Amino acid sequence: MLTSRVISRSSKLAAATTLRLISPMLTKQIYSIRPITCSTKLYKEDKRQPNFASRALEQTEDDHEGAFGRTDNTIRIEHPDEEEHPPSKPIQGRGGLHFKRTLASFTLENRSVVVTGGARGLGLVMSQACVISGADVAIVDLNKDEGQRQADELMRHFSEENPGAENIPKVTAHYCDVSDNESVKSTVAEIVKDHGKVDHLVTSAGFTENFDAIAYPPDRLRKLWGVNVDGTYFFACEVARHLLERKAKGSMVMIGSMSGAVVNVPQPQAPYNAAKAAVRHLASSFAVEWAHAGIRVNCISPGYMLTALTEKIMVENPDLHKQWTSLIPTGKMGQPEDLMGAVTYLLSDASGYVTGADLRVDGGYTIT
Repeated sequence: MLTSRVISRSSKLAAATTLRLISPMLTKQIYSIRPITCSTKLYKEDKRQPNFASRALEQTEDDHEGAFGRTDNTIRIEHPDEEEHPPSKPIQGRGGLHFKRTLASFTLENRSVVVTGGARGLGLVMSQACVISGADVAIVDLNKDEGQRQADELMRHFSEENPGAENIPKVTAHYCDVSDNESVKSTVAEIVKDHGKVDHLVTSAGFTENFDAIAYPPDRLRKLWGVNVDGTYFFACEVARHLLERKAKGSMVMIGSMSGAVVNVPQPQAPYNAAKAAVRHLASSFAVEWAHAGIRVNCISPGYMLTALTEKIMVENPDLHKQWTSLIPTGKMGQPEDLMGAVTYLLSDASGYVTGADLRVDGGYTIT
């Protein structure tokens, strides 16, 4: 081997060879290299100031410029158990007779709408929007008693605000565990039996929690994904199956979140963010898959909304409200009724050529 021959040479020959290799280099002039500087005086006196990047690295984690763009793993908010949920109330004074002109295509008269998670919060307000617009509504919720109470309230409000109305919308309540496909199939069959048909779907069932990703309990992670993603998927497919069998057109609105497009701060909620991104893309995928049958599917992505549950969290975590609103261009959180027009538009014929869209109702949060 070549290596063996080289190693076997005498030390004297090796030294001579090394000298011959190096000697040409010694004949050339060697130039010293010094750091580039814009001032010889500053270089000699070493008075240069550290650059911006160096100063940033020297700062602590608390005073670093990026501190307000990070999550805070000390924030931990668990979704409350069913009995701990604060009750919601229908919006007052929104469904009475009026004489302001608007497009007739916004009406939902003679339509049947299913709203999952419809007994509270955003789901309840969107159920009311459908009732005000003339639709029959099936409220689907894990808490059927609360759903029934709200169904009775919605019909009572409609009757009080529309005295003498000939057609009173029918509002029913139905139990369902949306994360269980068999429960979903049974509930849709029950709704079809009560209402005769289903024309529209609003998938509002969902919840969020705030945990450091590493510390997130796996069982709660699976529950969150089951309700937010699986529930949306199962209900959309079952209603689509019903519409396809009837050869009827229809529309669906999936309730996503601005969290499906951005990472909220300071609260950590990686699984929820991913789940809502999945909901948004499910809407787009279903829109393409069912377009041939005249079934439109869109998404609404709300920002921070002052529901009864959110207000409870604000009371317990007042600093969150200040930081959240500081990041919203409009300077305030949204009200649940801000979704009433959005959901009515996307369900109705007024949006007849709109499908696969994501309508963000977030006060401009995601554009900054």
